[in-house]
Amino acid sequence: MALTPVRTHVALDMAMKTLLRFLLPALLPIAIGALTGCAGMGASSTEPMLSASGFRVKKPENTTQQQLYDQLPPYKIQRGEYQGKIFYAYKDEKQGVAYVGNEDAYQQYQKLATEKSIARAQYEAAQMQQDMAYRWYGAYYPRGYYRY
Repeated sequence: MALTPVRTHVALDMAMKTLLRFLLPALLPIAIGALTGCAGMGASSTEPMLSASGFRVKKPENTTQQQLYDQLPPYKIQRGEYQGKIFYAYKDEKQGVAYVGNEDAYQQYQKLATEKSIARAQYEAAQMQQDMAYRWYGAYYPRGYYRY
């Protein structure tokens, strides 16, 4: 027996409502976490990783250094070369300092940043699993009986 167009529309509408009822509560914390995670990934989390990876904190001490410091874009790692040596610099405008490191320090920073990103993704996946488990087990109890 074929469904009439009206029944097909009603069936699709019910399927969408069911899908949204289950997916929206699961996806909303992820979206909020992603937005707050992006806000938290700013300069405040970068500086400790730069220090841990071997970058040194330098304050401009003379006019030449101050001019170079002023030319750097804030809160971005820039690559430079001086006397045939490659270095990386990160300008922290709030503190008035620059983090300066060599190629090895930059490679270590990239490694730390990747590890942090993987750890954050694993944490978010675990939170999502936990949230879905609570909702799944709560489906077997009368509404209001099982609280989480």
